[in-house]
Amino acid sequence: MQDLKQYIEDNKERFLEELFELIRIPSISSIADHKPDMYRAAEMWKKLLLEAGVDKAEVLETEGNPVTYAEKILDPSYPTVMVYSHMDVMPVDPIELWKSPPFEPEIRDGKIWARGADDDKGQGFMHAKAFEYLVKTNQLKCNVKFLIEGEEEVGSPNLPKFCTDNKELLKSDVILVSDTGMIAPDVPTITTGLRGLCYWQVEVTGPSRDLHSGLFGGAVANPINVLAKMITEMVDEKGHITVPGFYDDVIEVSDEERALMAQAPYSEDAYKKALDVEELGGEAGYSTNERTGIRPSFDICGIWGGYTGEGAKTVLPSKAYAKISSRLVPDQNHEKIAELFIKHFESVAPACVKVKVEHLHGGQAYVCPIDLPAYKAADKACEAVFGKRPVPVRSGGSIPIISTFEQILGVKSVLMGFGLESDAIHSPNENFPLEQFYNGIETLPYFYKYFAEMEK
Repeated sequence: MQDLKQYIEDNKERFLEELFELIRIPSISSIADHKPDMYRAAEMWKKLLLEAGVDKAEVLETEGNPVTYAEKILDPSYPTVMVYSHMDVMPVDPIELWKSPPFEPEIRDGKIWARGADDDKGQGFMHAKAFEYLVKTNQLKCNVKFLIEGEEEVGSPNLPKFCTDNKELLKSDVILVSDTGMIAPDVPTITTGLRGLCYWQVEVTGPSRDLHSGLFGGAVANPINVLAKMITEMVDEKGHITVPGFYDDVIEVSDEERALMAQAPYSEDAYKKALDVEELGGEAGYSTNERTGIRPSFDICGIWGGYTGEGAKTVLPSKAYAKISSRLVPDQNHEKIAELFIKHFESVAPACVKVKVEHLHGGQAYVCPIDLPAYKAADKACEAVFGKRPVPVRSGGSIPIISTFEQILGVKSVLMGFGLESDAIHSPNENFPLEQFYNGIETLPYFYKYFAEMEK
């Protein structure tokens, strides 16, 4: 495209300065004290998009955190692309593991280090700069809308209603998303599927108060012991989830598709080395990539109770807690799975404890057909920059709103991400390689070019 590489080269420093200003806002959606930061981030996105060339941008209210909406409508006959991203980020705990302050971005070893560097401020920002380039060089042949939300990291609980209330405003031909990743820096990747999600918090109560573990230990059930045993029984020795009815609606992937998935570059030794583990685990009969792409999972995300401070305290606790997530696949319904788990978990609780299960949030799985015109445009865009066609993969992650977009707006999403597994999203020392950042800005304009040509 016309002077694209040169445009990026000439503006590299400005791009980073603007991105860093956005990253410095600690927009953590799961912590109520950061509510003002969500509005600061929304206003910053409004400013960035206006400077990039949209016709209008505004911060709109939801029943939770705000969204930033912007648009540039060139011609009603042009196809319309809606870019979706999120301004909220994960909490930074444990803070002591960060090598540099999480909201003070730094460049080290050719990478941006900060919370949100990849997920999703860095990747969302690529879209603003690709759009800016197309506008300033008069090469944009699509109408473009931006929807930047503030609750993705907590399951987008208020965006479905916002979409329902604003169907006309959000009308588009495709939704373009960069909140996923690539297999490797030299292996372009388009995510064709996302797992769904269910997330619960459980509370197990034993005695009415904490007890002396010497005077009562062995006579009164310890709720931590009970909770640990109940959790262990949720998955059998073959990695199969034991909740009755859990697999009833799972679509079994064909041998043909499994064979295509197996062509993706993968080294089990490198995978284990990167994670510093000696052995992998999971459902018997499936490869590692299949376990994270086409099969559901069940994991404990946090567990606590009793005394966890320094030194010893001989206490038999009154309560124990756990946060539990399950990744789902087509055609599992997250609401159905939520109820199946609650019913089963409560039913297996022994009489010595009381159990309370709260369903926190969830979302459906999503699949993008590879014969979709927008997918083909993304395919050609990746080939134009990386010199090879992208590998279609199914991600183990979840972006609950993607399936909701399809249900409410009737629009498919193309998941064209540039993150890497080593970016440590959701963890301390999140990072984003500069090469990936600039490659994303270079690739996205080609998507618009090819999509406009296909939609003529």
